[in-house]
Amino acid sequence: MKSYPIFLFLLLAGAVFLLICPAVLADSGASGVLYQSNFATNPQLTTNNPSSDYWDPTQEMYHFGIEPSTGNYAYTAPITYNSGSFTFEYDLIIAQMDQGATFRMGFTGTDMDFNKGPNVITAFTNNKNGLIMTLHTVSPSAIQKDVTSEMSSYGGPTVNYQLNTTYHVKVDYNNDTSVVTETVSNKQTGQTLWSYYTTSQSPLKGMNRVYLGNVGDYGTMGLYAIGWIDNIRLTTPVAAATATPTTQPIITQPTYAVNQTLTTKPLVTYTPIPANTHKSPGSGVIAVAALGILGSLMAVRSANRKK
Repeated sequence: MKSYPIFLFLLLAGAVFLLICPAVLADSGASGVLYQSNFATNPQLTTNNPSSDYWDPTQEMYHFGIEPSTGNYAYTAPITYNSGSFTFEYDLIIAQMDQGATFRMGFTGTDMDFNKGPNVITAFTNNKNGLIMTLHTVSPSAIQKDVTSEMSSYGGPTVNYQLNTTYHVKVDYNNDTSVVTETVSNKQTGQTLWSYYTTSQSPLKGMNRVYLGNVGDYGTMGLYAIGWIDNIRLTTPVAAATATPTTQPIITQPTYAVNQTLTTKPLVTYTPIPANTHKSPGSGVIAVAALGILGSLMAVRSANRKK
């Protein structure tokens, strides 16, 4: 009879473990996130111009002030990335863009020079055609590709962005096709402003930091691109779990021949954002049953004591 309380204790501990275990397992899966920051706290970016590039605690965003020919930069801690598809995205507000100035931000190598690979750079500038968006890539083999929101570049109507408007900037890179796609949308409405793609010609690899700046820009000094960035996120695709097929009875069905035409479009496959893993109901049921057994045993023990 002395072992009876020990049995009750072990049964209770097992029930609690079964309730907690699914939640622990759900949080232990790979997230695919290489880097992210919402700037609620200081991201500790490295910069050579702290008077212009700094964390703004009142806005909970990162302020930038970029001037040509200054070699200005701000970048994250090293990021572990060898190769493969990725999605890079951030929010952007531009308060000032002098004609001839350019804001650049992207995923790059150690040089942080937009003329040297490897890199994928999003750029916002002000030229003779107004406020223009650019997607710029340089492959590890130094092949440079550019496409802008100007009609002469991508073939559609020239598209201009607006100052003091929050935009969500998203870049998808498909390693299988070497296609890089940039999409700029209005953060408030979700409406796409401009979206287009280019190819890197060869697979991208060797990038190791997110940066903003103008290294390699030798334009006229005294011109400024000023604003804020927020909600940076760099992710890679997460492989889906392999499902075990269920054996079904074989039923003979009539055979039909159907002619289908498949159309392949040269578009990038967008990187899925990993969904939260749902808890398994099986462990919860077992735990409830264990607690029920425990309650019954305690009731029986109480009745025996009264006798």
